[in-house]
Amino acid sequence: MLAYHFSIELMETTMRKPRDFDADLKALEDKARGLKIRKVRQLGELVVATGADTLTAEELAGALLVLAETKEAGKREAWAKRGAAFFQSRTRRNGPTANHNSDGASAQPSGPQSAPSRKGAT
Repeated sequence: MLAYHFSIELMETTMRKPRDFDADLKALEDKARGLKIRKVRQLGELVVATGADTLTAEELAGALLVLAETKEAGKREAWAKRGAAFFQSRTRRNGPTANHNSDGASAQPSGPQSAPSRKGAT
């Protein structure tokens, strides 16, 4: 009888509370929604920072489509270098606050700066 009582006590102390999968899923959905919002905000900031906000929506969409469809490694590498130089010059000009923007935007290929900045510069 003592062994049975001890075994019940041991089982009660070692059993875990069941996991609330619904709460876990909701937390993950909330996190995903927050990440999407942050991504959209950062892309908007990138458009403004490059001066591409002066383009019409059609021009910007067309330029981005061409960039996204380009498979040539040489072009993509050149755009990436140009984008990296853009972020480095912003960091030097604006100080520590630019590091936040460059970290988030550098996760995206830096190709969007190339075509829009050329059009915006003319």
